[in-house]
Amino acid sequence: MAGSDEFYTHGHNPVVVNAHATRTAADSAQFLLPYLRATHRLLDFGCGPGSITVDLARSVDAVVGVDSSAEAIAIADQDAAAPNVEYVEASVYELPFPDGSFDVAYGHQILHHLGNPVAALAEVRRVLVPGGVLAVRETDFGTMTHYPHYAELDAWLELFHKVARSNGGEPDAGRRLAGWVRAAGYDDILATSSSWHYTSPDQRLWWAQTWAERTRLPRFADRAAELGFADYIEPIAEGWLRWATEPDGWFAFLHGEVIALHPLG
Repeated sequence: MAGSDEFYTHGHNPVVVNAHATRTAADSAQFLLPYLRATHRLLDFGCGPGSITVDLARSVDAVVGVDSSAEAIAIADQDAAAPNVEYVEASVYELPFPDGSFDVAYGHQILHHLGNPVAALAEVRRVLVPGGVLAVRETDFGTMTHYPHYAELDAWLELFHKVARSNGGEPDAGRRLAGWVRAAGYDDILATSSSWHYTSPDQRLWWAQTWAERTRLPRFADRAAELGFADYIEPIAEGWLRWATEPDGWFAFLHGEVIALHPLG
């Protein structure tokens, strides 16, 4: 069911994993928290290094984090700090759980990497109890905006779209979430959004350094070269670092968020 060209754009280089490990339930799952109950069993699909997984475990009875990457699962296992958390290496297209195993399923920034997000969401629905809650949150790269204007950042955003789509993903996933969820057979769909921003000197420097490094990583740079954009890599990386020094620098973007239910019927 996976797309034949599906390929994780970021890879699991330490710069990527370390960035993902800064995420918390407060900044990445706030829209889900009011729906959680102490008796719930929760699936975190595409859990990565597990920082959100462990946070969610504070609100429910048990959490299972699933990721297709053995590297990510190894990091999550090593850093696990909650007795009610378990990690499993598996594909979201073929979850190794019986029907109706979970009360809640949560996915953060996984669907925009998938060649068939509707199939993945349908498989997640299979392992939810009837009436169970689905919560998904996805970046929408098309909403990314910055100030002051840097042509290099525009070039980065255009190139990222090209690379991500060549890898089988959809970087503007946030705006498509409700449609994907509906097509996968869920009911009572509530679509909202929230934003991340990088405006303080420390935030700007961290964000710019992260993306300069990620742009230079072979996982991204080699694919860009295959598409004929090898000469863009270093100017883009240097542009990110120059932008970080702007005293009035500002970067922000939206995430699409959806809460939905497994139909009772």
